[in-house]
Amino acid sequence: MPKIKVLIVDDSVSARQAFSRLLLEDDGIAIMGTAGDPFEAAAKMRAELPDVILLDLELPRMDGLTFLAKIMAQHPVPVVICSSHTEAGSQSAMKALEIGAAEVIAKPRLSTVQERQEAQMLLCDAVRAAAQVRGPAKSRMATRTKPAPISPGPKFTADEILPPPGKSRVYPPNLMSLVVIGASTGGTEALASVLMRLPADGPPVVIVQHMPERFTAAFARRLDQSCAVKVVEAADGDKPRPGVVYIAPGNHHTVLRRQGSGYSISIVDGPYVARHRPSVDVLFRSAAVAAGPAALGIIMTGMGDDGARGLLEMRTAGAETLAQDQTSSVVWGMPGEAVRLGGAQRQVPLDKLPSEIARFASRVRPA
Repeated sequence: MPKIKVLIVDDSVSARQAFSRLLLEDDGIAIMGTAGDPFEAAAKMRAELPDVILLDLELPRMDGLTFLAKIMAQHPVPVVICSSHTEAGSQSAMKALEIGAAEVIAKPRLSTVQERQEAQMLLCDAVRAAAQVRGPAKSRMATRTKPAPISPGPKFTADEILPPPGKSRVYPPNLMSLVVIGASTGGTEALASVLMRLPADGPPVVIVQHMPERFTAAFARRLDQSCAVKVVEAADGDKPRPGVVYIAPGNHHTVLRRQGSGYSISIVDGPYVARHRPSVDVLFRSAAVAAGPAALGIIMTGMGDDGARGLLEMRTAGAETLAQDQTSSVVWGMPGEAVRLGGAQRQVPLDKLPSEIARFASRVRPA
């Protein structure tokens, strides 16, 4: 089975070595080469194109954003950005996604065994997700058999965070309508295209987009500047209200709880669920418990299966459920699994999702 060939571009020798060790522990990944700056990387790419590039943004002789733009213009290859936790790093990462990067991860901390295991899981998952991205590099990947993911420890379900919805749960008739969305690879640009078309008086929207801590705040600010709705990073105790979109903060789970005819948001710690934190499954389950038929659940582009079971729980609780269709998804993993499990009532193209939200809002008006 062909392995995913990765080119690591980072000016730190220790970082290149650490990334190589973490990636090589995955049987489905190979290191094509490493480079300390874009010029060295370009020389290696003239001899052979990698399947995925792991790219630092702070590089000598040419910054990572400039190099990324050249890659996208000359030799489009899926790129995973590995950025610092700083505010500047978060802003640069958002720009990288606009240019065409497939994934963004934070530079890992490797001080403890647990940090190393989590870093390996996130890094390898990001590389595998990038390798499946639809686009100019897709043709070379078409015949690849998807490698089995590494599994550092058990794969937890939403049961670790909150109990499943009861079978005979009763929902008050005056509950506020609510939209919950889950996305991963390709989701940042897909979400932007949806949110930019929502009216300022629509129902509250709560979103899990798989992103690192601090990066979600930068993502929310970026969206807020271009949308009629107000977009914020969710905070513990927030009470979702019409016209506001809440982005789940990275590295924590976001849980909806009923409060009167509305809801409150709890930001909670806990293990990775479906290999993610925040997890779409956790958000969707909490929406099933708190909102039931007053909710619309949408699962969008992304690798893996996070959110598929939660969407099925929402549908069972009476919610309306949609999956982004395969043609418009960058990676049809999460929505595809939701369709397979029966969690999605319908598949919808990306450009039709805003009108679906508007239709839902007109049918179930906010309380």
